[in-house]
Amino acid sequence: MKKFLVTAALLATATASAQKTQLEFWTISLAPLFNDEMNRLVTQFEKENPTVDLKWVDVPATAIEQKLLAAVAAGRPPAAVNLSSDMSVKLVQQGALEPLTLTDAQKKLYFASPLNTFTFDGKVMGVPWYWSPKVVAYNTEIFRKAGLDPANPPRTIQTLIAAAKQIKDRTGLYGFMPNINGINMLYLFQEAGLPVLDKSGSRAVFNSPEHVQLLTTYVDLYKKGYIPEDTMRRGFTAATELYSAGKLAMLITGPQFILRVENDNKDIYGVTKVAPYPINIAGNVIHTGLMGFMVPKGVKDRPLAQKLALFLTNDVNQLQFSRVTKTTFPSTVKASTDKFFKQGGADAVSQGRLVASTELKKAKDLTLIYPDASKLNKVFKDNIESAMAGQKTPKQALDDIVKAWNASL
Repeated sequence: MKKFLVTAALLATATASAQKTQLEFWTISLAPLFNDEMNRLVTQFEKENPTVDLKWVDVPATAIEQKLLAAVAAGRPPAAVNLSSDMSVKLVQQGALEPLTLTDAQKKLYFASPLNTFTFDGKVMGVPWYWSPKVVAYNTEIFRKAGLDPANPPRTIQTLIAAAKQIKDRTGLYGFMPNINGINMLYLFQEAGLPVLDKSGSRAVFNSPEHVQLLTTYVDLYKKGYIPEDTMRRGFTAATELYSAGKLAMLITGPQFILRVENDNKDIYGVTKVAPYPINIAGNVIHTGLMGFMVPKGVKDRPLAQKLALFLTNDVNQLQFSRVTKTTFPSTVKASTDKFFKQGGADAVSQGRLVASTELKKAKDLTLIYPDASKLNKVFKDNIESAMAGQKTPKQALDDIVKAWNASL
């Protein structure tokens, strides 16, 4: 009899579990630092929705687009997926995402600019989550060894480059690793006040003498060994690793990643200070990549998937995520007014949050929407890499990109 009761209980549990709706949501590169917060979200959503079993899956940034396309093709997509703004452009164009149906009240929870970033042809394709203006974390000990004043970090791109050269010349260490891999040069053009497309949005115009000069600046730095060899291959990931290892003087980063430095090397974190990202006066803007949650094509229960996306990005959860990361900022109106964002401190994370909070007014996601984004972005990336490798002149590379773009636009 006892054995029968145990078996019956197990059967009842299995049946109850089988009757529950199985949901997944995917995030980008948050494990293991933010496991506790993601698991808290899972528990809270399941509590509010007792018929749901929710699973969190973290995916590396380099893999998430292909993994999502494969899941959509197989008919097994997650209910909600975390994507950056530039990823969402490509995936919308590939038909991999579902539009959301938000009420006016739901739309008003978010700032208009971030919500517009995920709006395509009048359709809301995602809800904004977190963002953070770039800052410059710098190693005060390397500054001193190079003869630079740690109390007076560079305030312009020009002085940052000059400091980087001085650091390399005097210490043998790299001064900085510019974020120029992939299509990031498009954002540097805009930060410098240089257009990418004409006013109609139908022609590429980024091969002017000013554009060529900007690209030439970075090609020369690369050619003369002032920036690391794997700048074009591994970008930000390599920069963070080098900085944490004490081999890079300045890390241009979203302030949330200063936590990674603290986690990887407390000694380096201890000599780190944070300065504002050097504004290019001509552009007076900081490209600030926005993260959001989308609903992929083919989800079985679209209303429930949308409910999950809205839950993950609501006021309470956005504020809590910011408190845990200590340096990201919400895209919801109410959460952003919390006094937490104005608190300073002596440690690098607190400095990063305070510095970034003062830069929010200049933050803008500069991602552009244009047809065939995946194809055109590859043309851009390949040609910029050819210029950096000395296979093409900067002018030839930009001329070739513009010609290819305009044939497609």
